[in-house]
Amino acid sequence: MTVWTIPPGVPFLDALAARWLARDGDALAQSEGLFLLPTRRAVRGLHEAFLRQAEGRALLLPRIAALGALDEAPLALEGALALPPPLAEAERLAVLTRMVLAMKGRHGAPDTADRAWLLAAELARLLDEAHREGVDLAQVLPTLVPEDLAQHWQDTLQFLQIVTRHWPEWLAAQGRMDAAERGVRLLEAQAAAWSAAAPGYPVVVAGLTGGVRAAAELMRVVARMPDGHVVLPGVDLDLDEGLWGALEAQHPQAGLRALLADMGVTRGDVRGWEFGPPNLHPDVVPGREGTGRASLLWRALLPAGAMGLWREPFAVEAGGLRRLAPSDEQEEAVAVALALRGALEREGARAALVTPDRALAARVVAELGRYGVVVDDSAGEPLGETPPGAFLRLLARAVAERLAPVALLAVLKHPLAALGLRAAECRAQARRLERIVLRGPAPPDGVAGLRAALAAGRAAGDAKLEGFIDRIEARFGPLLALAGRAEVAPAEALRALIEAAEGVAETDERAGAARLWALEEGEALSHHLVELLAALPWVPPQRLGVLPGLLDASLVGAVVRSRRALRGREGGEHPRVAVLGLLEARLQSFDLVVLGSLAEAVWPPAAVPGPWMSRPMRAQAGLASPEEAVGQMALDFALLCCAATEVVLSCPLRRDGAPAVPARWLVRLEAFLRGRGGELEASPEAGWARMLDAPAGPPVPVRPPEPRPPVARRPRKLSVTEIETWVRDPYAIYARHVLGLRALDPLEQAPEAADFGNLVHAAIKAWLDELPVTGPCPADAAPMLRAAMEAALGAQPIRPALARWWRPRLERIADWVAGQEAARRVARPARARLTEVSGQWAVPSGVPFTLTAKADRIERGAAGLAILDYKTGTLPKAADVEAGLAPQLTLEAAMAAEGAFGPALKGAVSELSYWRLTGAEVPAEPMQLFKGDPAKAQAGAADAALRLVARVDAFDDETTAYLSEPSPGAAPRFTDYRQLARVAEWSSAGADDDQGEAGEETT
Repeated sequence: MTVWTIPPGVPFLDALAARWLARDGDALAQSEGLFLLPTRRAVRGLHEAFLRQAEGRALLLPRIAALGALDEAPLALEGALALPPPLAEAERLAVLTRMVLAMKGRHGAPDTADRAWLLAAELARLLDEAHREGVDLAQVLPTLVPEDLAQHWQDTLQFLQIVTRHWPEWLAAQGRMDAAERGVRLLEAQAAAWSAAAPGYPVVVAGLTGGVRAAAELMRVVARMPDGHVVLPGVDLDLDEGLWGALEAQHPQAGLRALLADMGVTRGDVRGWEFGPPNLHPDVVPGREGTGRASLLWRALLPAGAMGLWREPFAVEAGGLRRLAPSDEQEEAVAVALALRGALEREGARAALVTPDRALAARVVAELGRYGVVVDDSAGEPLGETPPGAFLRLLARAVAERLAPVALLAVLKHPLAALGLRAAECRAQARRLERIVLRGPAPPDGVAGLRAALAAGRAAGDAKLEGFIDRIEARFGPLLALAGRAEVAPAEALRALIEAAEGVAETDERAGAARLWALEEGEALSHHLVELLAALPWVPPQRLGVLPGLLDASLVGAVVRSRRALRGREGGEHPRVAVLGLLEARLQSFDLVVLGSLAEAVWPPAAVPGPWMSRPMRAQAGLASPEEAVGQMALDFALLCCAATEVVLSCPLRRDGAPAVPARWLVRLEAFLRGRGGELEASPEAGWARMLDAPAGPPVPVRPPEPRPPVARRPRKLSVTEIETWVRDPYAIYARHVLGLRALDPLEQAPEAADFGNLVHAAIKAWLDELPVTGPCPADAAPMLRAAMEAALGAQPIRPALARWWRPRLERIADWVAGQEAARRVARPARARLTEVSGQWAVPSGVPFTLTAKADRIERGAAGLAILDYKTGTLPKAADVEAGLAPQLTLEAAMAAEGAFGPALKGAVSELSYWRLTGAEVPAEPMQLFKGDPAKAQAGAADAALRLVARVDAFDDETTAYLSEPSPGAAPRFTDYRQLARVAEWSSAGADDDQGEAGEETT
């Protein structure tokens, strides 16, 4: 039996290559052999190792194959060729989706294909896991829980009949086989063939650490062959035998122990690599700088029952291990990029980031671009996030949402969208469509809604926009034609999506297909869609709205190795830097390795047993526990810590805004070192990252804006509501009236408080216009106002749910207003009344200035004028009114005194009132200014007029600045111009104090 282990610290693939080349015999004899490795990347790595060891000599290499791709290796598989062909993954998921949908919602099954596809993927994972572990689900599942104890499990069993009965029956009927099962059968066939007759050449199975029982059987056979060798990485030959037998699943050596048991060998049968046959010369093995570090790691990661060994004397060798503690994920990415870039300063040095965190990998790739270092993430890019993948997903969602503004613009502004125009022209027209048609409340559904919104807007008759909408209809046509159908076959919907996508992507010079399916990502997406189109006939018809989710579900896990980052770059990808996942990094060696995102729930991930079985049930069924995956990651961590001269262990202090918990292995290692008076060396890159983008000198806070436009550009006409803004935030008046800036309405604008207020105002006006001005209130006044409220509500284009929410509030307001009106006609009978009355007043200042207003309600009675204003929001404070900070009603009173609302409503005021109408539990709240004192109201109006004249004269001076929020305590609650004025920047620096003083002087 020939089972070896290469200790950590010895470059695994280089050791294999060196010993192979040291074998006796000529070059032809050295080419006769077979290496079986765990991954294709390891295969490429061994090729490179042979080249390094040969030092430029010509070689005839032995055959090297990945163990999971025996179909690609020309081996004597005997009966394996009779195995049924494998089933494409898309077809498997489509058939499983059909079976899930056939449950028709029973046992918790989803009823739409998009959700059923995701559940089918979980079922497929369970099937593959069972194949790898050699478990017959049909036999073990019914025995896991007694029938009378778990009704929920009985329901689950009924659902899992999909994989225990229906799926095997379907495969048998079709003469097909799961790809995972076929891979297991190939391994079994190869093991049987070699067991019956060993090949006449050496066979080396190297680098496996567990996972597939059939692979362990093949390794058992190889180990017993005359010229067969099994080479394992990092078996701890020094661990106490009692501890070895009691290892928990999460320990780094647990997977290797299980693998040896499946092979039928003991740890005593494993020989260290240096004690090989005489023809394998140990002097060709690379140096073993990391073996002392391995001893440190094995000691630090001892099982819990062996923690007492920490007290024994031990020579700590932590040289080359550094700890990186950045503040957050972005700082971690910058620091890691600095570490990798620094390694390149050493001639020939190779560096790598190894992490399961794809977000960190993407950030580091982007940060390396800052230094002109182009590197590709080995895990690839999600196919659905590539430009063509995202384009198809956006197009499907836009049609499913009936051309809703956000979804439609996401398509039209995508770089691939052109609609038969130049791409730049398409985007320009999309921006015009956005501003003119799509901003504000969403138009009605579909192309007809776009046309109706255009016809009703300010750009009616715009030939260019009309033509653009025609193009949308024509290019989206294949999908829009399906929108009116209750259900559509998914394959038909996907074909229509592809046709529409090609039409939308077409430019004036290039066909859409040539743009969509170009380059690596387009080619990969086209292959994916071809397989999906072949599989979707198995899925029953669905609503068109299911298509986006179904497409998204089919793209889960699909990746592509795109070269987009290299396009336009000179020199191509850097040959000495790599960004790797854990699987790709196995068996690799570097000069510098950064282990990134060493945080719990990332590396290692949370140990979740999955949706079907608990941990005890999985153990009873013979499936691997989730902790075994954690143990495999622990072995990866330990081996990678020894795979380079320098190793940086990185864990940010915070992730996603919350404190990060360092990985358990990192905590163990640091605790072990602290117990011996040592610690990991701090890596300096986090500090460098903070300095990298820091300003050269101390921060200089921005000054508040102080615009002083020419007098001729200053506004000469404002409304009474804008006067309050002028007092509280002059800069807003400058931005609106001098710069002409208006905030854009949001897309798909929902009804807000302003819409509720407009509704209430319109209903009360319509109601009052029907009532006589004088005399008692009619007996049916309240029902009349309720009817007016209902009519106004019906005229608003709001969602039915919101209408149901508003209706009771409006009814309570109607009852209160009707009661208030009846009492008012008795207490303060009116001789004249106008509602929503507009007025203008030429302010008697040194320069021409017009004040405008639209009063909700003005009445003339025996005591004088009464001005009422309805508010559905917050009422102003009485103190603010008296201080001139809320001058709306006092200025309207001043205008009435000057006859600005017409001769019938000219005179002094006797009442200034607000009615706060909310329709809440207390439906309304009246508020009389100046405590109902007519003399004070008239004095307030006169004071407001004087303040306005003074302000007009002051701002007629070109030295007077339009300050932003000059008095912070009086700043407006809402303004569209805070960001433009950069209020957050200068107010946090204390500059608002200086501006406040300047504002008081100016005012």
